[in-house]
Amino acid sequence: MLFRALHYLGSSVISRVRAFKETVRVITVSVSSLLFRMSTGRKATLRVLLKQVYFTGFEAVPIISWIALILGFIIVTQLLGVLPKLGGERLIGDVLVWVLIREVGPLFSAVIVIARSGTAIASELGTMKISRELSSLEAMGIDPMHYLIMPRVIGTAISVFFLTFYFEAVSILGGYLLAGFGRSISFSVYLMSIAESMGFTEVLVSLLKSAVFGLIIGAVGCVHGLAVEKSITRIPQETTRAVIRSLGLVFVADAVITVAFFV
Repeated sequence: MLFRALHYLGSSVISRVRAFKETVRVITVSVSSLLFRMSTGRKATLRVLLKQVYFTGFEAVPIISWIALILGFIIVTQLLGVLPKLGGERLIGDVLVWVLIREVGPLFSAVIVIARSGTAIASELGTMKISRELSSLEAMGIDPMHYLIMPRVIGTAISVFFLTFYFEAVSILGGYLLAGFGRSISFSVYLMSIAESMGFTEVLVSLLKSAVFGLIIGAVGCVHGLAVEKSITRIPQETTRAVIRSLGLVFVADAVITVAFFV
């Protein structure tokens, strides 16, 4: 029994390490392909990249808007409750920067993209693998890594990058309007408090997290989509694994970046 448990644990660790190494490889190849090979099949590759940005970014705006508004309303309403007790306008900006800019904005944007686009990338590539479309591309002399993988990874990173800023802006501005914060503090003082609390480090961390999260989501979706072999029943299995692994890596990356900058 102990031997079986150790064997299962060892196999699980090895499997996760291999998946992590493959994810890093896909990210590295995608970034290098963008920087050094974009001139190859530029129009076709750019078209795929723009489609990925449209699907992942633009089409996610409605759901991002609702979630950001609701979350901003909740946070600002809580601030209205504790502000008279704790006092100080500086507290408003500190809390919003700590909660929304540093953590919640990048994380919620990433989770929404995982649910919408991470699953779609994995299932789409899995279907293409089963139907031998990837083999057909290779037979025509087209590199699937450059034509299919790179646009999805980079497109997802671009989308998460801009969705994060959109999420933070809607949360901060929409939360103020919905919660009726104007009754206790003016809008100019509200924005000034946030500006004073938000330094270069907070902006850099939000930028870095959103870009890293996007690269992880796109790469993990591609890795698990390409892992589909022979049977179509593997598609939902790999899609589920892509979601779980994306969430795990995103939270680990979030912790690492936070510790690196703020501890």
